[in-house]
Amino acid sequence: MVLSATDKANVHAAWDKVGGHGAEYGAEALERMFLGFPTTKTYFPHFDVSHGSPQVKAHGKKVAEALANASSHLDDLPNALSALSDLHAHKLRVDPVNFKLLSHCLLVTLANHHPDDFTPAVHASLDKFFAAVSTVLTSKYR
Repeated sequence: MVLSATDKANVHAAWDKVGGHGAEYGAEALERMFLGFPTTKTYFPHFDVSHGSPQVKAHGKKVAEALANASSHLDDLPNALSALSDLHAHKLRVDPVNFKLLSHCLLVTLANHHPDDFTPAVHASLDKFFAAVSTVLTSKYR
C-alpha cells in the first residue's frame, strides 16, 4: 500500500492530534475490539479484558507507541516494525484478520475523539496507514 504525500500529511496531522492520549485511545480501541469481536480475546487469555484493566491499558500503550513509531517512519515501515513483525509471526501467531479488526476499532476511536478532524480524506489516509502497518506485521507469516 503506497501512501501519497497527502496521506502522509494526514497521518502525521492525525497522530499529532492524538498527542499524549495514545495509550488511552489504544486501550479504548482494544476494549472496543474485545467487545465487538469477542473471538479476539483468545489471544489474551492471561489478560483481564474488563474496562479499565491494567493489562489492557498497558497493551493499549504498546499499540499506540508502535503506531507512533510507524507514523514517524512512513517511508520505511518494514524496518521500523521488523521486531514487531517477528514477534507476531513467530511467537504470538496472531490471526492476520485481527489486525484489520483492531484497525477498524482504532478508526472508530479516533473518529469518536476527533470528529471535526476526521474528514473523509483523513479517514481514507488512516485506513491506508493501518492497512500498511497490518501488511508489514503479517509479512513474515509467509
